[in-house]
Amino acid sequence: MTFQLAVFDMAGTTVHDPDLVVQALREALAEAGCEAGVPELRALMGYTKPAAIRSLLAAHDLPADDAHVMHVHADFVQRMLHCYRTHEAVRPMAGAEDTFAWLHERGIKVALNTAFSQDIAECLIERFDWRRRGLIDAATSADRVVEGRPAPDMIRALMAEGGVTDAARVFKVGDTEVDIREGRAAGCGLVVAVATGAYTRAELLAHHPDAVLDGLHELAALLDRASQSHVA
Repeated sequence: MTFQLAVFDMAGTTVHDPDLVVQALREALAEAGCEAGVPELRALMGYTKPAAIRSLLAAHDLPADDAHVMHVHADFVQRMLHCYRTHEAVRPMAGAEDTFAWLHERGIKVALNTAFSQDIAECLIERFDWRRRGLIDAATSADRVVEGRPAPDMIRALMAEGGVTDAARVFKVGDTEVDIREGRAAGCGLVVAVATGAYTRAELLAHHPDAVLDGLHELAALLDRASQSHVA
């Protein structure tokens, strides 16, 4: 199978984030009187943040109306923007930039998608200078489509932008169960999980991706094997 488009998640997949998302979400919820535990928060990584916030507020018997959810989300966004602009631990995930370049050398377009809002995504892209350096071709976020993960809307939007019509020629890479579900919903030819973020290898395997990698440096060999065996 010849792939035309790669769709990568951001935090935990292509962006090294030492639990900053969990920390920012926990702090924003605490300001609203919701003392959510880390396991609760980790279980919702990869989902749109307003949806995660609504779920957690409701689980703690707190108001989960649109106004309250948006208030907590706005607090979360400001915390994330500060972290992602200034925290020294925020950097491209090991192997990410080399992988982007390797894919481009083979004529495969590189796109990013994220459960963050677009302002957070753009903050990271600008910090790493990925657009100017030609390392990515497109990026989208959950707030730019009708439905976020696990719906296929973001992948389909990126396909349309890249002129890709066959989802079998797209592969999706992410670090959460909802990334896997998104790739399946979109009909991607290959759905790959990486154990570098919110979920362990065992947790990812339970959701049946086509492969689980320990890092992005293993992706090239996986794609070569898929090409040689004609299995997408």
